Amino acid sequence: MREAIRLAVKSVADGGGPFGCVVVKDGRVIGEGVNRVTLTNDPTAHAEVVAIRQACAHLGGFQLEGCTLYCSCEPCPMCLGAIYWSRPSAVFFAASREEAAAVGFDDEFIYTEVGLEVERRRIPMRRLMADPGQEPFEVWRETPGRHGY
Repeated sequence: MREAIRLAVKSVADGGGPFGCVVVKDGRVIGEGVNRVTLTNDPTAHAEVVAIRQACAHLGGFQLEGCTLYCSCEPCPMCLGAIYWSRPSAVFFAASREEAAAVGFDDEFIYTEVGLEVERRRIPMRRLMADPGQEPFEVWRETPGRHGY
């Protein structure tokens, strides 16, 4: 956890956001990341996502079974999704999302939006071409040797 916090502090000094994350497996750091959103103009460049990508590349797979994430702050909804998709064994965090909100990183509206019906979300979302949209799933279902996740 100290390394995640150290990375977060260094990130601020380097012009990035105040977030850091490390992925540990068998007592070794196999991935680390800091928030690089403003440095790279990439809204997905959160510390957890960067660390997960690095750890998965290190392991040569897309799952983090047997790994632990140490995050300087409670993961945002996007990072939480990435964490669940990568399936680590555990996640620990230092600062809470409320503490992050108090300094301008408020994700509460996203937590609220995710729980709403699609038609009620702030960003207009409408379903189009529902029937043709099934074709990729049909192709997937019929593909032998597909790698499920």
